[in-house]
Amino acid sequence: MLRLVDDLDTQEIARAVELALAEDVGSGDVTTQATIPEQATAAAAMNAREPLVLAGLALAEAAFRHLDPSVRFERFARDGERLGPGATALMIRGQTRALLTGERVALNFVQRLSGIATLTARYVEAVAGTRAQVLDTRKTTPGWRRLEKYAVRCGGGTNHRIGLYDMVLIKDNHLAALADVEPNAIAAAVRAARTSFARLKVEVEADTLEQARQAADAGADYILLDNMPPDRLREAVRIIAGRAKTEASGGVRLDTIRAIAESGVDFVSVGALTHSATAVDLGLDFEVS
Repeated sequence: MLRLVDDLDTQEIARAVELALAEDVGSGDVTTQATIPEQATAAAAMNAREPLVLAGLALAEAAFRHLDPSVRFERFARDGERLGPGATALMIRGQTRALLTGERVALNFVQRLSGIATLTARYVEAVAGTRAQVLDTRKTTPGWRRLEKYAVRCGGGTNHRIGLYDMVLIKDNHLAALADVEPNAIAAAVRAARTSFARLKVEVEADTLEQARQAADAGADYILLDNMPPDRLREAVRIIAGRAKTEASGGVRLDTIRAIAESGVDFVSVGALTHSATAVDLGLDFEVS
């Protein structure tokens, strides 16, 4: 389950940046072309305007470099670092046209990914001192999954499965399709998963304590305890008794995650890290040379 997203590689950064620039620039930045001399140069600072955890600087740099291969950067912070209002993350020097044309794409990447990292850090702080790790989910922006899961890591969170291919997760609808199988749907599903994909970890979603027991008896590696209040989570942890790792999931909020984590689960998954994170406020301040 805990397959960390590696640092983003140059190819996936290039793909994301090229798509974003194609969407925004299209046939050309007509305003900049009309008003800015071709040979003009400038410097610009990317500054935080609120407290944040930084993520996505490499994407911003790639956006400017795509437009001006001679652009120069000076980093004052790294991904995963906390910045206060007024702190400079990055200084960019290059062609004025390139800086103006790439500004919005660069900021979109860093603001969005830093928003995820910042929110993740708040959830991680909320469970400090418990055994629980904060997990992300597949509730990501289409096409941005690895970027957003990377941002979760920058905020101190842990990655769940990347997609449908790297782990078996047997959910309620899978079990409903096996309702009449003996000895029970969970045992049959786990057995089938082991036969088909012996190298993959197997997780089972349990809505009840009895399902949690069946999943542990079946030899699941992880058991997802879905929408259980803290007292029931504690009982599920007792029943599972270390035979599988436990994950609490479902409607987790900042004001509830501490009580959930104190139930003794190993992980708490939070869809809000990616589907509800708000972009943070960073700006690009120009100094024309």
